[in-house]
Amino acid sequence: MHDQEEDQDNERPSRSARRREALDVLAFAKQLSELPRARLSKLELPEDVCDELAEVQRTPSHIAHKRQLAHLAKLMRAHDEEAFAPARAALANDRGKNARETAALHRAEALREDLLGDNGDAALTAFSTAHPGIDHQHLRALIRQSRRERETNKPPRTQRELFRLLRESEKHSDADPHG
Repeated sequence: MHDQEEDQDNERPSRSARRREALDVLAFAKQLSELPRARLSKLELPEDVCDELAEVQRTPSHIAHKRQLAHLAKLMRAHDEEAFAPARAALANDRGKNARETAALHRAEALREDLLGDNGDAALTAFSTAHPGIDHQHLRALIRQSRRERETNKPPRTQRELFRLLRESEKHSDADPHG
């Protein structure tokens, strides 16, 4: 009899494991509640969860919102994890896309700083080689004007224009690696 009780205890997850799972579901519920309704409608969620999400989004009070969020998490725990797999995958894909976009912005910003820095000629040569279709004369003019703006402490209008040009050229090179 004692062995059967031990077997049942070993099969059941520990209290801390159940708590971690509950906190994971609560965090996922919070992520879902922060999404716009249009985005939520595209996710495949159970109907009762969708209704509760709408209720959470309508609740303005902080404490009431927290209580509604906990209720939503409880509803979500009642469903199988497979019911939320597509929604979790979609959110993970969104995070990956955002990370790639942020990295592309950082690359464009670093390239602009390289072009405006002391070794700007070497950076310009490398950029021109990588992007043969770009208007080199316009690019050089933007670099010259941007340097002048920095030296005279003027607003960075041309630097922004240079950044936009670099970002667009990087997008085009990422979209079409052969040309």
